[in-house]
Amino acid sequence: QWYQRRVPEAVVSTQSTGMGVPAPIVGHVGDGNFHCFLPSDQNDEAETLRIKDFSHKLALKAQSYGGSCTGEHGIGLGKRELLIREVGPGAYDTMKVVKKALDPLLIMNPGKVIDLDKLL
Repeated sequence: QWYQRRVPEAVVSTQSTGMGVPAPIVGHVGDGNFHCFLPSDQNDEAETLRIKDFSHKLALKAQSYGGSCTGEHGIGLGKRELLIREVGPGAYDTMKVVKKALDPLLIMNPGKVIDLDKLL
């Protein structure tokens, strides 16, 4: 697969942009996925910001390689804007319609992937 040929390049690039964040890389690279394990001191605000910035840049890099900001994991609050960038506003609008149809009371994981303030 094309992504398997680019994994070494992506790993080296990720390691070189670590921004002083210890980020051991683990993964299942046979299908093009790798993950950075980001241990941190939640009480260290500067470290937390560095890790969030690194994580955001890592997701953007994955998208630049034609990959996903999520891998097989999910979106959650931290990657919602990256999802819109990845799938486009039209597909995101479709997701909102489906969300409203399947969850009219907005009780299933409210506000995680679909911004409820912007729900159609």
